[in-house]
Amino acid sequence: MYSLSRTILVTGASSGIGKAITEKLLHLGHRVIAISRNPDRQAQHGENFSSIAMDFSKLDKLPDQLKVLKKQFSDIDAIIFSAGAGLFGNLEEFSYHQIQHLLAVNFTGQVFLTKAFLPALKKQSCADLIYIGSEAALKGARKGSIYCASKFALRGFTQALREECAKNNVRVSLINPGMVKTDFFEQLSFEPGHEPNQHLLAEDIAEAVAYILKARPGIVIDEINLNPANKVVKNKRVK
Repeated sequence: MYSLSRTILVTGASSGIGKAITEKLLHLGHRVIAISRNPDRQAQHGENFSSIAMDFSKLDKLPDQLKVLKKQFSDIDAIIFSAGAGLFGNLEEFSYHQIQHLLAVNFTGQVFLTKAFLPALKKQSCADLIYIGSEAALKGARKGSIYCASKFALRGFTQALREECAKNNVRVSLINPGMVKTDFFEQLSFEPGHEPNQHLLAEDIAEAVAYILKARPGIVIDEINLNPANKVVKNKRVK
């Protein structure tokens, strides 16, 4: 079991899955660099915690921001990609800006971050790249054309990247959760069921991340699919 204290970058860390992952990693004794659009929303967690503002939809700003980040935290040996956005509807209902934003946050921005850190990670004795995907990466769904496309792209990216890193010490893993009870659904017209067996909790995803990180060097956990035992999708009442 690989349990040494590590320096881990977590994106989307101010809420939901990213927040739960951050808290889990800190509890395990790791140092966490937490990235989010609104770091003011993050609780402060002591000397092992750093908070950085970054918006993955602003692709033109990312290269310079990531260059600074690499210099500031040169000892990062794991990245958890939990930043994400959700928007659903028929394709013609999307604006061009909405399409661009969703693909940037869910896919392209994460590729930029990977590219920036990969050379340094390959020099580590053991490094991890863990991407939070979605069940939407496994099957296309009605009103999910752009969201599913972004998650399918992320899944294909991780599969190819895993092959690229096979001879290095960089392990590439993907976690595909079903519906997780978080504020992700606040602005959506549907949500998971309220019974405990009808949704996942953010802490369930954090446990999966910890499991991957603890795996001994030399093996890689390719992909984990998580779902509630009884999948229920509820449409919200229109007020």
